[in-house]
Amino acid sequence: MKNSTLSLYLEINNLNYIFFAGERDEQNNFKTVYKLELPLEGINNNKILNLEKISDIIKNNVYIIEQQLNFTFKEIILILENFNPTFINLSGYKKLNGSQILKENITYILNILKSCVQDAESNKTVLHIFNSKFKLDNKKLENLPIGLFGDFYSHELSFILINSNEHVNLKNIFDKSNLKIKKILIKSYINGVKIINENKQTDTFFHIKLNENDTKIFYFEKSSLKFEQSFNFGSGIIIKDISNITSLSSAKIKKILNNIKLLDYTSEDELIEKTFFNKFDYKKIKKKLIYEIALARIKEISQIILFKNINFLHYIKVSNRIFLEIDDKLQFKCLKELYKKNFSLNGNYNINFINISSDSMLNTADKLVYFGWKKEAIPIINSQKSFIAALFDRLFG
Repeated sequence: MKNSTLSLYLEINNLNYIFFAGERDEQNNFKTVYKLELPLEGINNNKILNLEKISDIIKNNVYIIEQQLNFTFKEIILILENFNPTFINLSGYKKLNGSQILKENITYILNILKSCVQDAESNKTVLHIFNSKFKLDNKKLENLPIGLFGDFYSHELSFILINSNEHVNLKNIFDKSNLKIKKILIKSYINGVKIINENKQTDTFFHIKLNENDTKIFYFEKSSLKFEQSFNFGSGIIIKDISNITSLSSAKIKKILNNIKLLDYTSEDELIEKTFFNKFDYKKIKKKLIYEIALARIKEISQIILFKNINFLHYIKVSNRIFLEIDDKLQFKCLKELYKKNFSLNGNYNINFINISSDSMLNTADKLVYFGWKKEAIPIINSQKSFIAALFDRLFG
């Protein structure tokens, strides 16, 4: 192992701190050589509550990793899932009156957009900026139209921000461990890029991740992360509904759902098999009842998350592609068709079931850190250049 190439990542999600140490191979793929997972402490409701506790956790466990690998880390890359980011999409305009589009025209627009974001969100820090849309005379373009002629040019940027206090707190936490934050990445951004890389001709879509107790949805448009939203309920609510109505334990319901089929044409008289019960707790429960409970709840979940969610009413008119990721513990075979039925609105939306592993997510994150992304405008953390100067370095190379 060439220790000089080791990198240290830390994912902070709703449940855990997860440290990953690894290196890139000859094909520039990230290979994890050490992983350490710890319960989340000191952070609650997307806020840092105990700075000292978190600092101790980071310092102590980074030391353990360094001892195991016989290596001292100077930098760390953060992957955040639970810091409640803010999303702002703004368009700027320039009247050209038939003249050529110059670099200075775009500089003017970017300065205006930057000022608007700073004025509106003075207590927040920008993590990511994406070049979302370019239009010349109301015609969408794939690339910056430098040198083209037209009458009216518009340029949209998408900003992702977090609370500045939390950003400062994170910096202070890692300063105490003598670690410089090399980059902060939003996990939805990483997962969206991974989906695009693995699904050619797909750059506009929804991703929905259903865990047992929480749910997250994000939307990518033209390879730019436009919005995400979290919910404090997950697929576990289906189990609770069935349990409340049938008086069966959650464990027994999970066993049943893993071993039966629930279909539209399930007979009204077909009962749950006796083999799922012992001789003392057998109950005559119709499969159709289980089906109807699950169907009703999954339909409600799909409506709340996406189809009747005011935050996505515009976006659902733009894309019909949905990538659905369900927690491994809740991938009950008999519910898959119900998810597909409800989230596709009976075939109107294209549903793909996926599973994003931590290894593949890390590999994508590493490539973003070291090679960038075609739509991201600027690396924010520790940039020595002005906002606009760094932005144009990325736009024009």
